Amino acid sequence: MSSLTRTLVDTHVVAKRNLIKILRVPEILVAVLISPIMFVLLFAYVFGGAIDPGDGVSYREFLIPGIFAQTVVFGATFTGAGIAEDMQKGIIDRFRSLPMSQSAVLAGRTLSDVVYNVLSLAIMALTGLLVGWRVRGSFLDAVAAFGLLLAFSYAVSWIMALVGVLVPSVEVINNASFIVIMPLTFVSNAFVPLDSFPAPLQRIVEWNPVSTLTQACRELFGNTNPAAPVPDAWSMQNPVLYTLLCVVVILVVFAPLATARYRQTSR
Repeated sequence: MSSLTRTLVDTHVVAKRNLIKILRVPEILVAVLISPIMFVLLFAYVFGGAIDPGDGVSYREFLIPGIFAQTVVFGATFTGAGIAEDMQKGIIDRFRSLPMSQSAVLAGRTLSDVVYNVLSLAIMALTGLLVGWRVRGSFLDAVAAFGLLLAFSYAVSWIMALVGVLVPSVEVINNASFIVIMPLTFVSNAFVPLDSFPAPLQRIVEWNPVSTLTQACRELFGNTNPAAPVPDAWSMQNPVLYTLLCVVVILVVFAPLATARYRQTSR
C-alpha cells in the first residue's frame, strides 16, 4: 500500500471514529444544531424590526446568509476542542503508538467536522425558510453558496487544529476562540449593513473574509438588490473570488503548520 493510499484510508478511519461519537454522545449534536436556530430566531424576531438593511431587501433575507457564515466559523472551534480533548484523554498517545499515518489524525478530524457543518447548515436553512428567508437565485448558485460555506469552514478548522495542538486544553481553546471569533463575525456585514459602520471601520469590514463570505452567499442566494450600489473595495466587488483566495491561503499556511506541529509533539 502506498503512503498516499494509507493516509487516505487512515483519514477515513479517523473521520468515521469522530462521526460515530455523535451516536455515542448525542449531546454534541444537540449543541451543534440548537445554537444556529437560536441565532436565527433571536435576530429575526428580536432585532429584525429595528434593523433596516436598505436597498429594498427584507432583513430576514439579509440575515440568513450572515448566520450561515457565523455558524460555520464558530463550528470550526469543534476541531480545536476535539483535538485538545483527545490529547487530554490520551487518545492521541494511542494513535501515535499505532502503525498509521500521523497526518491522518488532523485530516480526519477536520473532515469529520465538515459533516457537523452540513447538519448545521441544513437545520439553519429549514429554520430560515420558516421565518421568511427565500432562495431567489438558481439551484446551482445555491449549491455553490453552500459549497463556499463548507470550504471556508474547512479552511478555518485547520487554524483551530493548529491551536488545538499548541494549546491542549479545551477550556483555553473555547475561551480564546470566543475572544477572536466574536469580533471577527460581528465586525462584518453579517448582521448589519456595511454603511452602518464608521468610515475607518468600514475598510476593515470590507476586507474581513467573513464579510466577503456573507456577501458572496447573499449574491448567490439572490438576497441582494442588483440595482444597489457596490462598495469600491475589490474584495466586495468580487466576494466569491476573494473568499476562495482566503480559503487557499489559509489551507496552504495552516495545514502544513498544524501537521508539522503535531508530528513534533509525537516524537
